[in-house]
Amino acid sequence: MLKRLLSALLLTLGLTEVTLAAEPLPQVAVGRVERLASFPSKFVDARHVDVWLPDGYTDKKRYAVLYMHDGQMLFDAGTTWNKQAWNVQDVVQRLINEGRISDTLVVGVWNNGKYRHSEYFPQKYLPEMPEALRDKLVKEGLQNKPQSDNYLRFLVEELKPAIDAKYATRAEAASTFLMGSSMGGLISVYAMNEYPQVFGGAAGLSTHWIGGFKPNAAVPLAAFNYLRARLADPATHRIYQDHGTTELDALYAPYQLIVDDLARERGYEDGKNFETRVFEGTGHNEKAWAARLEIPLLFLMGKR
Repeated sequence: MLKRLLSALLLTLGLTEVTLAAEPLPQVAVGRVERLASFPSKFVDARHVDVWLPDGYTDKKRYAVLYMHDGQMLFDAGTTWNKQAWNVQDVVQRLINEGRISDTLVVGVWNNGKYRHSEYFPQKYLPEMPEALRDKLVKEGLQNKPQSDNYLRFLVEELKPAIDAKYATRAEAASTFLMGSSMGGLISVYAMNEYPQVFGGAAGLSTHWIGGFKPNAAVPLAAFNYLRARLADPATHRIYQDHGTTELDALYAPYQLIVDDLARERGYEDGKNFETRVFEGTGHNEKAWAARLEIPLLFLMGKR
């Protein structure tokens, strides 16, 4: 009886038992992680947000901010479902210590479990798709609940103001970046283009342009049409893209090549404000992304 009452209360509040669970805090050897537990939102379900602060963090400095998706996979392999992690803190701290990037904190936004796909699939791709394929994707892939635009409103209208109020951040777009892998790469690029006044750069590692698990034309074409019309100004923004050649990454090459051309046609220049790479022999997993993390970090945030 008590369990049913608790579940009803959680549903009334728009929360789930998962978001309120006492998940272990990631353990890190450098810096420290603070948790904004079950961070509430009027746009999407509550979720944990883990904030990594570098060694010597102080409010006497100002810090660039890197927002990363799939936040439960970033810092500590001991707390992840597959026992892999990006180990973001180790790379960011080393680059800070070497003077190669400015002082930076990392905001790890947890994904929403079964609604991860519906929050990360760019909603404005949908009108660009044939009706039958769109309806099938919405029903089967997005669980009849496309909500990426609401997820972005959560990031921009609720989470970022809270982060800027609590921590000593540099709040301008030129110091605010996004990064994610797979669907997290898709939503990172989408967020920058939807809110170019908020985010100055985005990195997608193994960006999932196909939107599902099989090669197809509908989702990539929808993405291409959106990007052609909405890519952020290259004078003020930076984009990083990459993929491997094994596992799911083996499907990405033809689609990424077209995205690369679209960026160049918009005025992005390789090595200046645009970077695209292929990592031979690597796959679709946190170990692969961790191994090359320095490259997108330096491209987006490196001192120039």
